[in-house]
Amino acid sequence: MNGANITARRALATAVIAILAGGAVNAAGAPYKAARTSWGDPLIQGVYTNNTNVPFERPVELGTKAIYTAEEYEKRRHAPAVVELTTVVTDVHYQTSDFGLDPDQSLMVANPRTSLLTQPANGRMPPLRADAKRRSDSARAAQQAQAFDSAQNRPLQERCLLWTHEGPPLRPVGYNTQVQIMQTRGYVVLMTEMVHDARVIPLAKSRPDFGGLSRWQGNSWGRWEGQTLVVETTGISDKVNPRGSSVPMGPEGRVIEKITPTGPKSIRYEFMVTDPSLWDESWGGEFPMEIVDGPVFEYACHEGNYGLPNTLRGVREEERLRSSKP
Repeated sequence: MNGANITARRALATAVIAILAGGAVNAAGAPYKAARTSWGDPLIQGVYTNNTNVPFERPVELGTKAIYTAEEYEKRRHAPAVVELTTVVTDVHYQTSDFGLDPDQSLMVANPRTSLLTQPANGRMPPLRADAKRRSDSARAAQQAQAFDSAQNRPLQERCLLWTHEGPPLRPVGYNTQVQIMQTRGYVVLMTEMVHDARVIPLAKSRPDFGGLSRWQGNSWGRWEGQTLVVETTGISDKVNPRGSSVPMGPEGRVIEKITPTGPKSIRYEFMVTDPSLWDESWGGEFPMEIVDGPVFEYACHEGNYGLPNTLRGVREEERLRSSKP
């Protein structure tokens, strides 16, 4: 790599760090002013990717260091993307690179943060309250004891119903990382590529009644605060457990998301999760997303059609073999 390329890359890293530290600015250093829809709302519509090599939680040895220097970031900017496993490691191998699904085969969004989590200050999940941990441990033990009794005992993602990264809050997932945002006068829609979940968010000054209907992931409504879309979600059901817990959020559980345009092809996504029944403090973070060429193709999940029956069939066969032994 020649000196000009190195200088350009360092300049890019420095610019990204400056944006993270001081908010959205344009090339002249002035605050970025987003384009508007025909009805006057800030324009955030588009197909984005949140593909990243930044871990959700910060490595312990980094302490409260939130952002790498330009030199540090230049050394790690090509580190492999982060793929969070949702189940235990097995001997099953997926040749994802044959289908362009490896994270490193897609655009990596520049982000010099040391973790996606920014609160608490150490960039790590706060511990569950003592009573919540007891409930969580008990629920996990009960689930594991009956994990293969029926299809209903298997995780929702294994049944192709929903994945935890769909949110709220949204999380980068490692592959199939596209998020499509659509806008109308009274609604904003967030659709994740995997498992193509579309969250329809009405714009309102206070919580609508939603016609008496409740989503498993809670009901979301939004409002504009300047150029930032603020989305509030409450009423998250017992079908969904938050990160780090095997029990659901309580009635006071709440997720706040913020989407701010930072350039003509980029947005900043922020989130904050609060539930006094589970944690003594809130936790949250942020990450950038960048426009990519669409469209978003259908994510056709087949684990529920093939993997799930075969898993249960295999366990029943193991049980039969054990019972047949003298």
